[in-house]
Order: sequence, then structure tokens, then C-alpha cells
Amino acid sequence: MATPGFICGLDAALAVIGGKWKPLILFHLAHEARRYGDLRRAIGKVSDKMLIQQLKELEADGIVDRLDFKEIPPKVEYSLTAFGQTLAGALKPLCAWGTEHMIEVEKLMSRRGASEMEKVA
Repeated sequence: MATPGFICGLDAALAVIGGKWKPLILFHLAHEARRYGDLRRAIGKVSDKMLIQQLKELEADGIVDRLDFKEIPPKVEYSLTAFGQTLAGALKPLCAWGTEHMIEVEKLMSRRGASEMEKVA
């Protein structure tokens, strides 16, 4: 079965980084290799199940390397591949935009949350 083509480059990029947690995983791994627990603490609210799933997908896509040290207690470290580094570099302008507009985005999210609460009431 043939895979449908992408509409544009953004469509191709989103096929790889789609999902709530993948951009944050890439952000934290862009700075240094991380053990699983360190990565989970850095990201915050993600569940173990979701983080493991997202890491497996990124590994399968050739974005993330998983190094198992075969030790007891288990020690596993995640890092970006060279391909993953190119993707992390592409996210830097998006991160800069978010930093520059954080206050406005917080206001938007607050309004969105209030709007969602009104729908429930």
C-alpha cells in the first residue's frame, strides 16, 4: 500500500513531531543525552505510558537513539541522532516565538479555558 504524499514540508515535519510531547522531548534532548527519569522530570505532566510511546516512535523514525547500558539497576539513556539534531534545530525558531509571545499565549489559553468551562456549565 502506497503512503500518501505530503501537502508541504510542514505536513512532513508534523508527521514526525505530531503529538503533544514530541517537541518537548526534542527540546530537552537537544541540549544533552538524558536518562529516562531525568527526561520525565524535565517534561513534567506526561504519563510514563505516553512518554515511553513517544520515545519509541521517535526511535523508530530515526530521530532518537536509545542506549541500554545493560546494568542493574537498569540504565538507559536517550539522545538525538544526527537526523534528530536537524529537527531540533528547526524547532528553535518556534521556541523563540513561544518565548517572545508567552504572555499573549497565556492570555489566549486562559480565555480558551474559560470558554470551555462555559460550555460545560
